[in-house]
Amino acid sequence: MVQATQAHTPPMKSSNESTQEQLQFAKQQGDALGKTLDYMTHKEAHGAEVAAGEYLVAYAVENAEGMYRMSGGKLEWHNPQQENAHIEVSVRDGADGRFVPALEVFVTLIDANGKEVGMHQQPFLWHPWLYHYGRNWIVPGDGEYTLRVHIEPPIFARHDKENGLRYTEPVTIEFKLAKIKTGQKLS
Repeated sequence: MVQATQAHTPPMKSSNESTQEQLQFAKQQGDALGKTLDYMTHKEAHGAEVAAGEYLVAYAVENAEGMYRMSGGKLEWHNPQQENAHIEVSVRDGADGRFVPALEVFVTLIDANGKEVGMHQQPFLWHPWLYHYGRNWIVPGDGEYTLRVHIEPPIFARHDKENGLRYTEPVTIEFKLAKIKTGQKLS
């Protein structure tokens, strides 16, 4: 299991695919996302971000919320039923801070007694201001939990012979004492 570490993704270098100016644009994207994520984890929800392997991994927990889902070729709104928490995970590149798409992200929730509450894949969710991997959960109640986040190596292709050799190992990290306050946000 990868513990919270300094991200060991080497800084991007100029190559035949990217100039220093272009890499700076990528870093600016990552910096903007970092500010947005900080707002989510500290003002909108409970959460934190740490470096883990080649990634910056964050979580945020808020009330379960409604969302559109595709059904019969149409988007239909679905409010939470029994779900009472929305667990979000953000995975960013450790070198430039940009969101890493198309990942398989799994969360295992463990209660204060060490009992596993559940494990679910966190699908990608479009959000109006912060893409993330997430889903609504049924949680036994308010309290402090451990969130174990597991990220599989992505299968997408990577440009750039110089900079593209990244995200080759699975990463598992635990966020201990993650505060969860249960509830629903109905629309």
